[in-house]
Amino acid sequence: MNHLQHETSPYLLQHAHNPVDWYAWKPEAFERARAENKPILVSIGYSTCHWCHVMERESFENPDIAAFMNEHYINIKVDREERPDVDAIYMEACQILTGSGGWPLNCFLTPDGKPFYAGTYYPPRPAHNRPSWLQVLQHLANIWETQREKALEQAEKLLGHIRQNDDVFLQKPEFSAAQATESPFTPALLENIFYQMRERFDRVEGGFGGAPKFPSTMAIHFLLHYYRISGNTEALEHALLSLEKMAMGGIYDQLGGGFARYATDREWLAPHFEKMLYDNALLVTVLAEAYKLLQTESHGPAGEQRADLYRQTIEETLAWISREMTHPQVGFYSALDADSEGEEGKFYVWDKAEVEKILGDDAALFCTYYDVTEAGNWEHKNILRRLQFPGAIARMNNTDQAQLKAKLDDCRAKLLAERNKRISPALDNKVLLGWNALMCSAYTSAYTALGNPEYRDMAVQNMAFLLEKFVSKENDGLLHTWKDDRAQYAAVLDDYAFLIAAFLDIWQITFNSKYLTLAEKYTEQVLSYFHDVKSGMFYFTAAGQSDIILRKKDLYDNATPSGNSTMVHNLQRLGLLLDRQEWRDMAAQMLLTLKEPVERYPLSFERWAMAILHEVHPFLEIAVVGDNAVDKALMLQRRFLPNNVIAAGKEALEHNPLLAGKPGDADALIYVCRNYACQKPVQTLAEFYQLAETGRY
Repeated sequence: MNHLQHETSPYLLQHAHNPVDWYAWKPEAFERARAENKPILVSIGYSTCHWCHVMERESFENPDIAAFMNEHYINIKVDREERPDVDAIYMEACQILTGSGGWPLNCFLTPDGKPFYAGTYYPPRPAHNRPSWLQVLQHLANIWETQREKALEQAEKLLGHIRQNDDVFLQKPEFSAAQATESPFTPALLENIFYQMRERFDRVEGGFGGAPKFPSTMAIHFLLHYYRISGNTEALEHALLSLEKMAMGGIYDQLGGGFARYATDREWLAPHFEKMLYDNALLVTVLAEAYKLLQTESHGPAGEQRADLYRQTIEETLAWISREMTHPQVGFYSALDADSEGEEGKFYVWDKAEVEKILGDDAALFCTYYDVTEAGNWEHKNILRRLQFPGAIARMNNTDQAQLKAKLDDCRAKLLAERNKRISPALDNKVLLGWNALMCSAYTSAYTALGNPEYRDMAVQNMAFLLEKFVSKENDGLLHTWKDDRAQYAAVLDDYAFLIAAFLDIWQITFNSKYLTLAEKYTEQVLSYFHDVKSGMFYFTAAGQSDIILRKKDLYDNATPSGNSTMVHNLQRLGLLLDRQEWRDMAAQMLLTLKEPVERYPLSFERWAMAILHEVHPFLEIAVVGDNAVDKALMLQRRFLPNNVIAAGKEALEHNPLLAGKPGDADALIYVCRNYACQKPVQTLAEFYQLAETGRY
């Protein structure tokens, strides 16, 4: 066994038995590299990565290849989810050198950690115009031995490019005196952002662009809010169509609940079968928003069908999270692998004969509804998907829709029980702070939409777990990952940003002041440890971290929101909740700096686009004061209310700016304000909704 045997990461432990003398990203590896003057090979992946498994089987388990690696390199394995800061630096090096990236990421470094070459998967033998892994190793070992100055020069140039790329979007705009008196955040700016997104609409299958197709939940979220502000029904229809197609498609696990990471095709049929915690958190959140919108407005029978679909999908996804992805202490695990028994998707697909044997007389109905055929819809097998809503199938079969749904639910339960007898994909059971915070927020969204108290309880319990396990006893800062009752590695910006957002989300369902206090505390830490005064943005890593070669700023919204865009939202919300005008100004300045790229490339800056929407149409401040204030505040959140912050309490609390100076009543009063200037309070929810609608825009 190698040095990885002492780690907790499931990905690193998968490689602990390799004949490669792997180290983790720890000081001893770099000390040895410097002492022996050897180059470092850092190989980065994650436990649910299909091609990582392939390269391990083909190369890292090969004794001859391992012997060469051990002789000529100091070898380090990195779990990209455990060390996203390391992955970000060397992935950018790979993209600069090759024009693309991916995992496994194999990067060759000088003994002090500077990259001089990088690539992704290499086969065991030359194929498809790619050299074999051993050829790459031999070539670069020869370069290091015979042309070391060339490697060192390449490393310095590459590092310079990485530094330069980090500030490519951070050109501070210059405005004339006339422009300075006008707000740069206008309805026309939002319209431009929408039309840039619109260029990528797939109007048949939903989503954006062609294959492979990712959920793009933050863009869908923007479209829902943009519709409510602008009345643009095209934005609404595309958002609802996209969610419908995903929930009915193969990207969604029709038996067990939960979404795969992305679809390999345009139709959402064939997923890359791994299930990630963060995707499901973001999808539950936007499904809850869509559900609330359809409950707020009437969109006819089609709207009712979609609302029922979204509700069912939320409930099934969170049931899967609770059943399979939750630690006994209510931390959420990271991911489920795509592979089982060495084959991608084997756990999830079906033969028609297999379905018929299990379901008997009900098989024909089930197969019609879930697109199961003799020939199969994917590699001679069947991925379950729905092509029609239940009502259409009920009419075709002259049956009652409620009876049809009950029969299909029974069929699904039988197939799920049978599927559970199969060898399941591997579980990555490390607990990550940022991803847990996203799921915590998802539970709060589901609670406000569906009112299930179990969702509120899960959010509160998860937050208690995070505060117990992830706070460093040494400096009161946060840690990034936890497993086997051991937390380690300094938290990155995303961890802080997502946690602060979760504090604010739990605040709006509990109105427990400790969450606002914690949000303020950790925002102050972010400003102290991460803020770059020169650019106005935040670094991905905290000041003082010594085991990486440079500090990057992550601006793009990718599979997860960027920490920077999330901090903009946090500063906007906290600025109002705590009356911190300087935080609101900071958020506006960050948006101003990135305004042009957001307008031009909104599908790369989706959460930034939403933050701009908040500047164009500032938040409504809602204060509910009186004996039943909390219950009434929760009721009003069952409706779709974009652009708001809410405070609730039995009495006017002088330390809470939204509640201060506002008298209450036994039947709580509802105040609707903007910039702390309030309209006459109302008492009924109907009066509030009318006031919010007429006074919003």
